[in-house]
Amino acid sequence: MVKTWAEKEMRNLIRLNTAEIPCPEPIMLRSHVLVMSFIGKDDMPAPLLKNVQLSESKARELYLQVIQYMRRMYQDARLVHADLSEFNMLYHGGGVYIIDVSQSVEHDHPHALEFLRKDCANVNDFFMRHSVAVMTVRELFEFVTDPSITHENMDAYLSKAMEIASQRTKEERSSQDHVDEEVFKRAYIPRTLNEVKNYERDMDIIMKLKEEDMAMNAQQDNILYQTVTGLKKDLSGVQKVPALLENQVEERTCSDSEDIGSSECSDTDSEEQGDHARPKKHTTDPDIDKKERKKMVKEAQREKRKNKIPKHVKKRKEKTAKTKKGK
Repeated sequence: MVKTWAEKEMRNLIRLNTAEIPCPEPIMLRSHVLVMSFIGKDDMPAPLLKNVQLSESKARELYLQVIQYMRRMYQDARLVHADLSEFNMLYHGGGVYIIDVSQSVEHDHPHALEFLRKDCANVNDFFMRHSVAVMTVRELFEFVTDPSITHENMDAYLSKAMEIASQRTKEERSSQDHVDEEVFKRAYIPRTLNEVKNYERDMDIIMKLKEEDMAMNAQQDNILYQTVTGLKKDLSGVQKVPALLENQVEERTCSDSEDIGSSECSDTDSEEQGDHARPKKHTTDPDIDKKERKKMVKEAQREKRKNKIPKHVKKRKEKTAKTKKGK
């Protein structure tokens, strides 16, 4: 058994080294003995992360470093650590080294996503104790598994995610939020579409939410597999840009379109002001019109949501109406 674990540790360390994740370099395996490179200075081994005194700024820097290693481990090395915490990370040269990967599993292991959620919770708990404004377990899980995040948009994604996290107050992280996180940590998440059992039911839920003009900015608690399978929040197709960055991309494309077609836009504006009765001339690019319409629809939906009756009040009214009808 020990020999098997040593073999697995060596194999996983090789994969981490290939993915350029700081970790010990495996040198030689003989039976149950694994020789690897020493991490430390002179004769002093590098301390465990749990034993290091960290300033708030350094802790934040290390948090960003660790979560990027978690993502690289999942996306590039195709592994989930399965026991990641401050006890299995070394602090050396101002950075973190990952150790103890003998229990790590393939990303398509039946319990991989369950282990990953535990890793996310452990990492968050440690850095929260060092006053870092961390993501929620769900947000971190989605950062690690989201296939639409690339090297090009990762910095923008992390910047936006950490901005949201820093704006979250202690009151907002209420007992209900903790309950939701515990539910998320224990819920079953299909890793592939083949494992989705009730797709029709999920589509019905999404369609009902759309009918009620609810915002699709957050996943629904009972539909958890969109990000890990690469789908849009509304299950309508492939998510090509991270959901967190969609608005930024739209704004950028709109501003680019406005720069290119500013002369045409100014012409149409003057025409509209001069003669309201005359039909509009479609001199602008159809893509810009589509974006403007989308913007107007979003604004209209935002106004609707301001006056929206809460769901529990709506249900109570429907129930009262039904009982009156029955009488």
